[in-house]
Amino acid sequence: MFKRSIGKPLESPKSFFLFGPRGTGKTTWLKHRLPEALFVNLLQSEFYNRLTANPGVLRHLIPPGHTGWTIIDEVQRIPALLNEVHDLIETRELRFVLTGSSARTLRRKGVNLLAGRALTYRMHPLTVAEQGDAFNLRDSLQSGHLPARFSESDAAKYLKDYVQTYLREEVMQEGLTRNIGHFSHFLEVASFSQGATVNISAVAREAQINRPVAENYFSILEDLLIAVRLPVFSRKARRKLVSQTKFYFFDVGVYRSIRPMGPLDSDAEIDGPALETLVLQELRAVNDYHELDYRIHFWRTRSGLEVDFVLYGPNGLLAIEVKRSTRIQPRDTRSLREFRKDYPPARCFVFYGGPSPLYMDGVTVLPIEHALRDLRRILTNGGG
Repeated sequence: MFKRSIGKPLESPKSFFLFGPRGTGKTTWLKHRLPEALFVNLLQSEFYNRLTANPGVLRHLIPPGHTGWTIIDEVQRIPALLNEVHDLIETRELRFVLTGSSARTLRRKGVNLLAGRALTYRMHPLTVAEQGDAFNLRDSLQSGHLPARFSESDAAKYLKDYVQTYLREEVMQEGLTRNIGHFSHFLEVASFSQGATVNISAVAREAQINRPVAENYFSILEDLLIAVRLPVFSRKARRKLVSQTKFYFFDVGVYRSIRPMGPLDSDAEIDGPALETLVLQELRAVNDYHELDYRIHFWRTRSGLEVDFVLYGPNGLLAIEVKRSTRIQPRDTRSLREFRKDYPPARCFVFYGGPSPLYMDGVTVLPIEHALRDLRRILTNGGG
């Protein structure tokens, strides 16, 4: 079992939410760290049916004098339980862990989110640091970092099943769309936008759905925590920038499983977005686990200059380009150099496929494995 980096939630006696896509290891981690906790799994019909009919039953499931943690798994399935949790925190000073793989129901129904009485954390796929010596870049780019795939003899089959049972069935269970066939086709079409700015009208045409439906489907993916759209970095912009967001599925293995592959597809069409995806999921995890408070963007001008990731926060401003190439030429750092003209304090990096660190015109060029293993230090102080 991999040792997870998300230890801070248990350093405080305060209740907390733990959000993350299915399969990222929330339940496994909690059962390992809190073996004596009372566990209420809302994916089990025994608990789900009883508590749906009467959320007040929750207080009768917790023994008198219980002072340990109570875990409610997949709490978004019965949002009304949060009123009971709120009252139990107030009247009995109980401590809860509330996990969720979807923020949609909680956000859209405006339910009680405990009014600051619970903190919020996120669980991501395994990071490079968590894998330690087990990390293999080639393997990661093919199969991603969902914990279960490391113990599966056939990672590709596991990921295919994951997509079938989660990305599609979860949508059906929450009643988020009436036409699962349209949604399944949309998933494949959306995968061609991985690492690119999203033209929703074009996606809608290709998926043969209306534009509002396509926009709703993108929102569903974000609400289920299985995709993210990055905004363009426009703070004190000096140039004309694009207005679209940039789209990514949350894990490179999931992306590859969804993305159709045919004889006309080149490696570059898939491997480039896959490498960017791996970097982004590492950035998001390290940022959250170590509470660095960066906001993650990208930068692209209407003239075509682009920086893959721009991080802005208390630790400063970082700009990161991701390149598959094993060699870096001056033209490969042009966008970063232009970005720094607009934002002189920016620390600029290229993560590339070569073997050695390089320093070119104020840009630090790092081998991708070096960068991923040292990402926390890079984000904290810009170390190369």
